[in-house]
Order: sequence, then structure tokens, then C-alpha cells
Amino acid sequence: MPTTPARLLALLLAWAGAAQAAGMGARDARHLLLRTGFDAPPAEVRATARLSRAEAVERILAGARSEARTPVPPQVLAWTDPRDLRGMSPEARKAFQQDLRARSIALKGWWVDEMVSTDSPLTERMTLFWHNHFTSSLQKVRSPALMYRQNVLLRKHALGNFGELLHAVSKDPAMLLYLDTARSRSGQPNENFAREAMELFTLGEGHYSEADVKEAARAYTGWSIDPADGAFKWRPLLHDDGVKTVLGRSGEFDGDQVLGILLAQPATAEFITAKLWREFVSPRPDRDEVRRIAARFRQSGYQIRVALRELLLSDAFWASANRDALIKSPVDLVIGTVRRYGIRYSDPLPLVFVLRHFGQDLFSPPNVRGWPGGEDWITSQTLLARKQFLERLFRADEGRMTPAAMERAVERVPEDGKPYVRRMLQAAMDLRYLPRRGESVQQARARVLDPAYQLK
Repeated sequence: MPTTPARLLALLLAWAGAAQAAGMGARDARHLLLRTGFDAPPAEVRATARLSRAEAVERILAGARSEARTPVPPQVLAWTDPRDLRGMSPEARKAFQQDLRARSIALKGWWVDEMVSTDSPLTERMTLFWHNHFTSSLQKVRSPALMYRQNVLLRKHALGNFGELLHAVSKDPAMLLYLDTARSRSGQPNENFAREAMELFTLGEGHYSEADVKEAARAYTGWSIDPADGAFKWRPLLHDDGVKTVLGRSGEFDGDQVLGILLAQPATAEFITAKLWREFVSPRPDRDEVRRIAARFRQSGYQIRVALRELLLSDAFWASANRDALIKSPVDLVIGTVRRYGIRYSDPLPLVFVLRHFGQDLFSPPNVRGWPGGEDWITSQTLLARKQFLERLFRADEGRMTPAAMERAVERVPEDGKPYVRRMLQAAMDLRYLPRRGESVQQARARVLDPAYQLK
């Protein structure tokens, strides 16, 4: 029987399907693991390569955690009643500030450890994604305990329901402090949270008016914090219980009801989907595909896994044009390199400061819009710093700092900073790649110093 074009096409499709059923291969596996986590060691790539694309995506989604596995340092959980600070002496206040800095660094180190050691890297990527979406910062919140609680909340809902996440994080004490909702009261509503809830958390620009912001702000009055333990506290006497009009709907709305109005808008699903697209697929979302996925997302009742599954199984995710199309964030580069090459360290402090130096200071986004990402990650200064970091990780024994040189460096630091600098330098001396069987330091070094290594 002669082979017709139609028959040839059928044979090719059958061959492609059989090849996919036999496993996606190493190239696809690394692409998936790089985008859904922070890179992966060769053994994980090989195991994933034996699966089909759909099987691998389902395994990653099904295996996502909702809790961290790394115990948090006890000092991070310490809460100080802000009323106790008022009568502090200058000496006591200085000691408090030093303790606050130590607890903040411990919090950041804890998250670095979790991202490195987790068996659910998608969970940590999504926790980081929501941290940059529902932004709060240590600089303003000034409480490692509250920032830790928020991190736990984000992780709990990271792949759950977006509506539940929105309601929970809106009443989160760190958010209440960061956007000044805790000081908002009837007759004097603060508009910060109302504005960001619409512009940055749900609808996006152009889908609301200034009048909507002002009316919504009235609904959030009465949301506050108990200074005794830092927990959310509802203060009904401070709430404006009058009629509000938000996005064309009127009623004696409270804050939760206004959030429900925002979730009911199709623009919310499209806004979140487009942001997920930029995180996982490419810098420029496909409008038609975003609308298609957003419709599924909204029909599911805002199940985040539904949106992710659609994105990760889309043709666009696997398209050649979208591979190596995203610039690695500092976390991608640093945590990904440590995970991929099994780099051991005794103390996460150097990694904490490297991330800060590269522009991604954990728990401290630059402003309410978070880290802009993309091409903003790369400047002439940060590109050089990235190269130097990788060179140090994959160095041979030569060029390592001696104990005497370390002490000379510490001498130049102010007294209150000496313990941190000494600790960081000592840990940095131990932070380097130990060659695996079949790969020399020179081979690994050449790979990470290739400019393509900065992309994912």
C-alpha cells in the first residue's frame, strides 16, 4: 500500500506519541525541573526523564508540600509587645536592635536552608512567588516572628485556593502593619491596602476607580492587631458599618465581602494567570492562552493547581522559543547551583548575604510592588558579582582565604559587626563544590561560567 501524506502524518504522530509515552528525555526533564523548582541534581533529572510530560507534571503537583521540613530557630518566634519598647533605655533599645538583626538573619537563613533541602521545590518557588505578590518587608514590619508566620501562611496556601489565600493574607498581621490597615478606623480609613488589593493583588491597573478604593478602604476598618501576641484582632467599634459602593455593587460591606467582590471579577483570574505565565513560561504572556487558562482557573473556584497544570502542559511552556527565555533570579542562581551540584555548607549566612548583594534580600522586597525581576536582575555590577560567586564556588584549593587574612578583614569592621563578619567568612571558606564521580571541577566550572547558565 502506498504511503499517502495522511498516512505518513498518522505514522509520525503515532511515533511521537510512543516516544512521549516512553519518557520525555533529559532535555525536557531539566527544563521542567528548572522552571518548577531551583534546578536539580543529575539523579533527579534522570528519574524525571523516564516519565511523560503529563506524568511528571502530575507527580510534581501531587508531591507539593504545605509545610516546611526545616525547624525554625526558636529565637525567630520571639514576640515583643510594642508597648514594652516605649520605656526602654538607650542601652536596652540598642540591645533590642542588635537582637532584632540577629533574629532577622536567622529567619532568612532558615528559608535558605528550606529551599536547599526541600523535597518539594515547587512549594518553595510558589511560596516565594506569593511573597513577591503579597509583599511585606522586615524593614517596616520589624518583626521576624510576624514575617515567619506570614511565610507559613503563604506556604500553606501556595498551591491551594487563591481565594482562601487572599482572605487569609489580607488579615495577616504582617500585612496589616505593612500596608497600615491596623491603624485604619471609621472616619479615618487608610487607603493603602484597599488600593494594593485592587492594583497588585487582584484586578490590576485600569479595572477600578479612585472612588472604588475610597469605598473599599472603609470596609477594612476594624482589622487590627493584638499587641500582646501579634495576632489578628477584630475591633468592631473601629469599623465603618455604613453602606459602601464598590465596583457597582452597594451594601453594608465588611472587608471579606469586598474581597469576594474582587474575586468575582474576571479580571482577577486573568491578572493572576498572566503573572503565573511570566513566572513559568515567558516574559510576554499570550493573551488568548491567558484568557483560556484564566477561564479554567475561575471555573475551578480559583484552585491554583488547576492554573499551574494548564500552564505546565501548554504548548507554550514546552516551545523551543520559550526555553532559556527567563533570566534566573538570585534565588534561582544561588539555590539552584547549590542543589544541582550538591554543594555543602555549614552555615547559610554567606548565601543570605550573597542573595542580598545580588538584589533579592529575602523577607525584604524593595517596595510594595516587590522585586521587578526579568532584565532588572542583570546589571553590569550584578553580572560581575554573579560570575565571581560561581568562580569562588568552583575554585580549586588555591585562592582560599587563610585564617590570618580572615582576621585582618574582621579588624576593619565595627565592633558590633565583627561576630557576623567572622561567622560569614568562616562559613564562606567551607562553601565550595566537591567534584562528583565523572565530573571534574574544571568541567563544572566551565558549565556554570557559560553565559547561558544565567538563563532558564
